[in-house]
Amino acid sequence: MVNSIKRLILVELNEVNFNIVQCYVDRNPIKFNNLAKLLSSEKRRTYSEYDYNNLEPWIQWASVHTCKTYEDHKIFRLGDVVNSQCEQIFEKIEKAGFKVGSISAMNADNRLRSPAYFIPDPWTKTSSDGSFWSKNLTAAISQSVNDNSQAKITLKSYFIIIIAMIRFCRLRHFFKYASLIISSKRKPWRKALVLDLLLHDIHLKMFNSKEPNFSTLFLNACAHIQHHYLFNSKAISSFVELKNPDWYLDKDDDPLEDVLELYNLIIGELFSCVDSEVVVATGLSQVPYDRIKFYYRLKNHSAFLTSLGIKFLSVLPRMTRDFLIEFKDETLAADAEIILKNILVINSTEPLFGLIDNRGSSLFVTLTYSCEITELTYINVNNIKLFLLPQVSFVAIKNGMHSGEGFAFFSNGVSSFIPTNALHVAELGNIILNFFHSQLLPDEIIKN
Repeated sequence: MVNSIKRLILVELNEVNFNIVQCYVDRNPIKFNNLAKLLSSEKRRTYSEYDYNNLEPWIQWASVHTCKTYEDHKIFRLGDVVNSQCEQIFEKIEKAGFKVGSISAMNADNRLRSPAYFIPDPWTKTSSDGSFWSKNLTAAISQSVNDNSQAKITLKSYFIIIIAMIRFCRLRHFFKYASLIISSKRKPWRKALVLDLLLHDIHLKMFNSKEPNFSTLFLNACAHIQHHYLFNSKAISSFVELKNPDWYLDKDDDPLEDVLELYNLIIGELFSCVDSEVVVATGLSQVPYDRIKFYYRLKNHSAFLTSLGIKFLSVLPRMTRDFLIEFKDETLAADAEIILKNILVINSTEPLFGLIDNRGSSLFVTLTYSCEITELTYINVNNIKLFLLPQVSFVAIKNGMHSGEGFAFFSNGVSSFIPTNALHVAELGNIILNFFHSQLLPDEIIKN
């Protein structure tokens, strides 16, 4: 039996580098007043995996959700959590008698018996809570995010997102939405801000109406902006020499300042939630990249694979350059692996697909070619020239790279449960469990 009702919100501010945030706060503490308060709250540095190949947000958030390091949970790819037997904090907390909700938590599987609400991330094939809004928003957000680089957001997705804004957005945010949407044609990164603001408004509305004890909110706009626009940050211009080309971004634009202005608003509203504690964590962070690297994504995965003569059952896009191909059997997967591995871009020693993970009857593939693709760039397929430019969408120029250093901030009611020193991100899950332990009778303690 739960002794008292205390609520906790886990805000997953994916990959935000708070060392850089501090620079913006120092420059304009009034504009970033809520971020200034966050920086002055109880905080800890976090660390994650030492191998750079394992520094991926979907690995680190799986660590938070399972309270295990990568070595223990072995969840390596985005979406792989659905094949894991590791129990997550969501179902542990629910089993102890608490009500749980989640909005877009990365690489989280919905195993809740009766979720207050559950909208999965756009890349993981797990169910929503089944309600009208959650089911439709899951489909619309997934389609919008995965096809955004091709500007192929469907009319149905547009319609659902628009009526969701009418249903969930706070009146005080109306002009913010309008400004972001109107300016997004010239400043395309602001589409990511619209999505984060919408997720925040959906979360607040559901959090207040469904009244869960534990809720998570995952926001990814800053991670996206750091990856693609960090060289334009005014905060790093004095010590980072690399700049984005003028055709890519106006030198006076600072997308990072834009997203931090939005996060300042969101953090202020979350910390104002009545009778609620808040944990803000980044999982890991990003630092400026050391060279210019181009990101591309296949426009039509199925058509491209068919043109190569590859026989497959389905192809599932993942984040940016990644996709999962499913086959009838292991032989067809092995044949496809050989074809994909041997695709070289002509006049380059770099393969088109430098990362191919054979999982038996499926392949997880990443388009790793990093040079600029022009009208003259082509591959040779069955002795036929296939020019790449019509096959791909330009995504961005890489500006930020992952760092194992992360940041975690705690409201007063959680501070007594945190260790003194820096902690592995997996410990964040244990801190949350300990918070709920404190509300249970001795014979009801959540089992780790």
